[in-house]
Amino acid sequence: MTFDTVLAERKADLSKGWAELVLRTYPKETQKVWTRQKDRFQNPVGAAILEATGELFELLIDWKDAEEIAVSLDKLIRIRAVQDFSPSQAIGFVFLLKKLIRDEFFKEMEKDGTLADLLRFEARIDNLAMMSFDIYTKSREQVFRMRVDEVKRSQRSLLRRAGMTVDVTVDNSTD
Repeated sequence: MTFDTVLAERKADLSKGWAELVLRTYPKETQKVWTRQKDRFQNPVGAAILEATGELFELLIDWKDAEEIAVSLDKLIRIRAVQDFSPSQAIGFVFLLKKLIRDEFFKEMEKDGTLADLLRFEARIDNLAMMSFDIYTKSREQVFRMRVDEVKRSQRSLLRRAGMTVDVTVDNSTD
């Protein structure tokens, strides 16, 4: 039985474990709410994390479509990009999967002499981390752009209310 087959058989359990590790990166009070509340509408972030880790785990096992992996990864990165995480904290969840897999399989695979399979899967996780950084950077750029646009809009609005703006009309007619 291949390592990918073993991972596929245990994907529900392992992806849930990964989601729990991701949730532990949040403050204690947030963790309590997100782990207790199972309703998708009352806990959209917790549900999104659980869904995204499940999708990503399955895609990592197959490792066929980088674009599909990026789309799934984007769901999770967008959540973390708008929160008060440093870049390393925001994408560190990827390495939590590596820890989970090592904790689950390392000793057994070391005894069996199949560590090469584990290392190949870890290389996929490393690639996922690099993809995460690219996606995180793009997401943060969008957040900053939105903030700048909002400041510009609010300044224009304040200036307009204070009567400090001049409406300029351009006459394009030729006389």
